Amino acid sequence: MMKWANRPAAFALLLLFTVYQPVQSQAPTQENGQSTSQTTTQAVTQTSADNAGEQLFAQHCAACHEGGDPRAPSLASLNTMSADDLRFALTGGVMSAQGQSLNESQLAILVEHLARDPVSDNWIAANRCSDERMAISLDKASLASPGGGLEFGRQLSASQSGLQKSNLSALEVAWSIVFPGVGGLRSSPVITEDTLFYPAASSTHVFAIDVASGCIKWSYDAGTSLRGSAVLGETVSGEQANKQALLYVTDERARLHAINPIDGEPVWVRSGVLDDGMHTRLTGAPVVFESRLYLPVSASGVQRGALDTHECCDGRGGVIALDAMSGEEIWRYVTMPPADYTGERNPAGTRLRGPSGAPVWASPSLDTERRQLYITTGENTSLPATDTSNAFIALDIDSGEVVWQFQAVANDVWNMACTGREYGANCPTESDSIRKDWDFGSAPALVTLASGEQRLLAGQKSGHLWALNPANGEVLWQQRVGDGGALGGNHWGIAHDGERVFLPISDPGPYPSTDRFPGVYAFDLMSGEPVWSYSASPACESGRQRRVDNCDTRFGFSAMPLVVDEVVVAGAVDGRLYLFDSENGSVLGVYDTAVPFQGDNGIPGHGGSLDAHTISAGSGMIFVGSGYNRFSQREGNVLIAYRPR
Repeated sequence: MMKWANRPAAFALLLLFTVYQPVQSQAPTQENGQSTSQTTTQAVTQTSADNAGEQLFAQHCAACHEGGDPRAPSLASLNTMSADDLRFALTGGVMSAQGQSLNESQLAILVEHLARDPVSDNWIAANRCSDERMAISLDKASLASPGGGLEFGRQLSASQSGLQKSNLSALEVAWSIVFPGVGGLRSSPVITEDTLFYPAASSTHVFAIDVASGCIKWSYDAGTSLRGSAVLGETVSGEQANKQALLYVTDERARLHAINPIDGEPVWVRSGVLDDGMHTRLTGAPVVFESRLYLPVSASGVQRGALDTHECCDGRGGVIALDAMSGEEIWRYVTMPPADYTGERNPAGTRLRGPSGAPVWASPSLDTERRQLYITTGENTSLPATDTSNAFIALDIDSGEVVWQFQAVANDVWNMACTGREYGANCPTESDSIRKDWDFGSAPALVTLASGEQRLLAGQKSGHLWALNPANGEVLWQQRVGDGGALGGNHWGIAHDGERVFLPISDPGPYPSTDRFPGVYAFDLMSGEPVWSYSASPACESGRQRRVDNCDTRFGFSAMPLVVDEVVVAGAVDGRLYLFDSENGSVLGVYDTAVPFQGDNGIPGHGGSLDAHTISAGSGMIFVGSGYNRFSQREGNVLIAYRPR
């Protein structure tokens, strides 16, 4: 791959890898006045520089990014990242341990080789709304947070969504926006009656978009890629009366941005890092209640563990309670003490640290009556194992103290050294850990049944669906679909309709299979008994294989589903959007989003996999961000607005 335009200043470092030809004092010239030998020198310089980048990629990256690790982004996905994002990933982010093996000149060459060309933002100004569409009302929010409420039920009524089951049997595209240079879309927006506030991933922008037409009211540039879903806070009353509700988004550098939703101006930006020097991610969206914001934090060292020379491992998860208006910290909870040296060394001779892990990937949910905040956690990443990993934990919202905790699966110590044909030096032995990577990415959903009884539910990558008593963490029932796995089971969450809970299962692999069960599964909320199921199967015919790589093995359900007036809206990783009748599972419609698009903003693009928090609804429409450039899935860059036909 050769990229010559818009080279950064670091291009000078490429001279280290350049072969020169001497320039003659009286060389022949071309029509542009440039000597033939100068042209030849530039061509050789460019080719040599790109060859150097290819060699560095082959030496340091290809083993994982060309199929060796299904979690690693493909080369095509890496090519959608900006130079700034790649440099950060290799120096202070998710790949910083691997980046340590590169000197500054090698780093510059590799980043330049991989990075996308700079993308112009001129299209934003060209798609500004007219004056009559610039107004923003916050009075009625269809979706103020990805959970649809503090309880995180992912359930919207007809009045909330502006949609009815009777008119959801046929949808059409109302408008679409293609985000140039973006490889994946992962976030849920905030939706009010006239505006959709959308964090558009690696575009680095939050957009206020007119719901009816797709034109842009304002944009906010966070300066780096955005990660989590958007949340609209509360308008403050009492002593701080008349203070405007704020819009919150998180970025890939673990910062929380508070934005004025009326004009898109920044109010404050705060770091969510628990421990200096630890790579941190803010994946789950915060919860806002009584002028406090509860921010989930994920830091585990899971990627760094892949490097034999890394002192594995050193991160931990937690929650930070902040003043929602000022961003000042009130309290913090961490899932374990700081990692310390254990006295052990890995087989490569590197000293080991622990405990680590138990990150909080998912959003919390909140119980206003008990004044409890519920979180779920991921696996440990180094020994010793803790009882806070792969767990539900209830925290007192006023103090951050633990009220109760329940560990779903114990002794699951896993990091990226535990992948590939041969495990790395930082992977614990089979006698020390079950090594499953069965973390929770599902937010805990608090459900009150018609009888008044309550359930606290979450899905797990093991394939489990857990239902606990929210008062004490006692298991009321559990179900399991398949064997789960690092990329199997339930990934990003569940939804319910008040009577049934809906569990998406990913389970990638060849079809058919006797031990993988990709699909959507419904269970009775009271008893846990199965109600209906839909088994997914590949769709690769009619040339679809050319549009969707791995459509024969990646066709399960990973994205967080949504219930809209007794209709389950679920997205498959092969790009198909499904609508199910929540009562009996009958398929009401299937829409292929992994197709080319000519966006209403005048830019061509294409859809891809549906994953993470990408499905939302409100103001009479269903919104889908199509494309997910991770886990060998299909990248894409289009936000689609569907309306009843």
